[in-house]
Amino acid sequence: MKNFCHDAQNGYQESIQNGLSAIRKISGRMSTGSGTAEERISQLKTAIATSEAIVIGAGAGLSTSAGLTYSGARFNRYFYDFAKAYGIRDMYSGGFHAFPDEQTRWAWWARHIYYNRYIDPPKPVYAALLSLVHARNYFVITTNVDHQFQRAGFDRKRLFYTQGDYGLFQSTNPSVQMTFDNETWVMMAMEAQGFVKDEHGVYQVPQEGKIAMRLPKGSLPKCPVYGGDVAMNLRADNSFVEDEGWHKASEAYASFLHSNENSHVLYLELGVGENTPVIVKFPFWQRTLVNENAVYACINYGEAYCPAEIENRSICISSDIGEVLDAINGTMSL
Repeated sequence: MKNFCHDAQNGYQESIQNGLSAIRKISGRMSTGSGTAEERISQLKTAIATSEAIVIGAGAGLSTSAGLTYSGARFNRYFYDFAKAYGIRDMYSGGFHAFPDEQTRWAWWARHIYYNRYIDPPKPVYAALLSLVHARNYFVITTNVDHQFQRAGFDRKRLFYTQGDYGLFQSTNPSVQMTFDNETWVMMAMEAQGFVKDEHGVYQVPQEGKIAMRLPKGSLPKCPVYGGDVAMNLRADNSFVEDEGWHKASEAYASFLHSNENSHVLYLELGVGENTPVIVKFPFWQRTLVNENAVYACINYGEAYCPAEIENRSICISSDIGEVLDAINGTMSL
C-alpha cells in the first residue's frame, strides 16, 4: 500500500508527490470530526503523549495566533507612512508594491523583515508548542518564513523551512546559488530610517514620529561575495535559491518520515491554509491514510477538516491555536 518516493535527498519533492497522490486517492468527502471542543482537546493531548513520533506542519495561521499579524494595529504602527503615501493596507500586499525606486523598496523590506523576523511575537504560542513537544521525537515542516520556531528554541536540526527565510538574501545572479544572512544590514537600515530602540532593545517609531521612507544612497544590500544586487530568499518563482542548508533540512525531513512511517505517528497540522496545501496538508492526509497507526490532527480556526477516509483517526479543532495549546498545557480552558 505504500507508495512513497524514497528520495532521501529531497523531502520537499517527496511531500509534493505524496500530496498529489492524496488528491487522487480521496473521494473528496470532508469531515469536521465529532465530539465537543473539550473532548477533541483531550484526544489531542493523549495523541501527543502517546505518539512515537510527531510531525508538525505549520502555516501562516500559527504566526497569526502568535500575534504576528500583517494588518491592523501592527501595520498601522510601523507602516503608517507607507499606507498614507502609497495606499498600502497590509504587509503582504506591500511586498508586491511597485515602489518608485530601490531606496524606497528596501526601506520597506527592512521594516518588513525586522518586525516579522527579528523580534519575538506578541504572544508566546511558539513557546507553548515547544513545551508540549520538546521531549518528544518531533520534526517541523513549515511554509512560514519568519524564523519563529528557532527564536522559540526549537532544535534547528529538526526544522525544515520550505519556502525560505526573511533573514536571508540571495544574489540576483542565478549562477550564485548561495544565501547570505541579513541581520546586520537590517539593523543598519532600521537606524537609517530613524527608528530607535526601546528599553527592551526593540526598534520603535520615535515619539516625534519622524521616520524616513527612503534609505540613503550607498546603503542598499549587496552580495558580500560578488558585490551585485540581492533579493529576498523567498520562494516566489523558479529563481528561489535552495542552498546547502535547505537541502540538508530537506534530507533530514525525508529521513525522519522514512524512519517513522510505520510508527504511531501524530501528524499535527497548525494553521495551514489553502495557498500551499500540497506541501503540508495533502501529504499529511496521504501518510495518515496509508499508515493505520497514524493520527491526523488539525487546529485551524474556521478551516479544520479532514477526508472522510481518515475521520476515525483524525482530530479537527476549529479554534485559535494558542488557546488550544494553553488548554492542553493546563493554563486555560476553552
